[in-house]
Amino acid sequence: MNEQLALAVRRRTEELVALTIDLIRFPTVNPPGDAYTPCCEYIARRLKAKGFATQFIRGVGAPGDSDRYPRTNVVARREGRSPGATVHFNSHIDVVEAGEGWTLDPYAGVVRDGKVFGRGACDMKGGLAASIIAAEAFLEIYPDFPGAIEISGTADEESGGFGGVAYLAREGFFSKPRVDHVIIPEPLNKDRICLGHRGVWWAEIETHGAIAHGAMPFLGDSAIRHMGALLHAFEEELFPALDAKQTRMPVVPEGARRSTLNINSVHGGQTEDFFPGLPSPNVADSCRMVLDRRFLIEEDISEVKGEVVSILERLKQERPKFDYSMRDLMEVLPLMTEEDAPVPSAIAAGIREVFGKEPEYVISPGTYDQKHISRIGHLHDCVAYGPGILDLAHQPDEWVGIEDMVQSATVMAMSLDVLLRGVTPPK
Repeated sequence: MNEQLALAVRRRTEELVALTIDLIRFPTVNPPGDAYTPCCEYIARRLKAKGFATQFIRGVGAPGDSDRYPRTNVVARREGRSPGATVHFNSHIDVVEAGEGWTLDPYAGVVRDGKVFGRGACDMKGGLAASIIAAEAFLEIYPDFPGAIEISGTADEESGGFGGVAYLAREGFFSKPRVDHVIIPEPLNKDRICLGHRGVWWAEIETHGAIAHGAMPFLGDSAIRHMGALLHAFEEELFPALDAKQTRMPVVPEGARRSTLNINSVHGGQTEDFFPGLPSPNVADSCRMVLDRRFLIEEDISEVKGEVVSILERLKQERPKFDYSMRDLMEVLPLMTEEDAPVPSAIAAGIREVFGKEPEYVISPGTYDQKHISRIGHLHDCVAYGPGILDLAHQPDEWVGIEDMVQSATVMAMSLDVLLRGVTPPK
């Protein structure tokens, strides 16, 4: 083991905890996108003090971007003493709402029982802090390193990443020759390397009807009943068919090795904005469903959409007055980096050194910002690796283990050694 690097990280344990707490205390809740700018400014101040050049990039025009809630991103770069590769650590700064069920302040950054609690502790401010500490430890031991190190804090991953990594990728921040290798410290467990993710197709389906008096529904046509017929067909046909599909991808957890469909929302008839008071008696002339389809690397996107369209078209033939419209909201193809690519090989070497075991290679059940780096930036040497337990993400009393962060930061620092200084990783 590179004892110098390991000790340099270990000496920074208290600093790592303090940094994680500071990041948690910025309530960067998305939506709407609170506190992005002050959080990015904090990261910039920290890294400027370590010799990084920093810049702020606003995702102008991205969904949700406004003067009140600007989609602020920060990118910091530290040049080495000689030419070489660039390694980029990318972390999203946004978190989901706290929700109910917390037993402590979600934005206080409470330390208890060897853990840091708070919204975003696991997903993924602990990972961001660990990557910063890893880079600082590496710079202490190897100030004359070749190449460059970049660290970014980006917006909106929880809502698709369009104001963050997608915007930056279109601006060339995640493409060669600027960047060669990317590590995303998402919480996939400290001894696992996430090579990619399943595909996703989001769509909105609207069934159409005709309004009429609720006392004479036979004079109208209920869009909600039409939607009920579609949901019944999904239950009888589509869900069993999807459950039978299996993948060779090492997706975790086990249940996600099948194709899945989630009905994200259904909205029909009048909205609830009539309160106080009662609704008027109407037959619903519109009902909308948002579906979230996760698919496997063995499936083609046209097949995925066709399964739904075929049911809709059959209902149109079988059910009187059935009519619908459908629009795509988002589609991302599955991706999987090869295990022997430079970044997973470097991280695997660090895991062997720190934990004395072979890494587990996994695939995420949901997408994350690797999709934009691959699809827009055309940079494929990218994986997710970071501290934290994925199951804790978005939960009440979310936490990240302090020792997990220290060990993950050590793996990241050793990965820098492999990728920048060319140290041959042990097998």
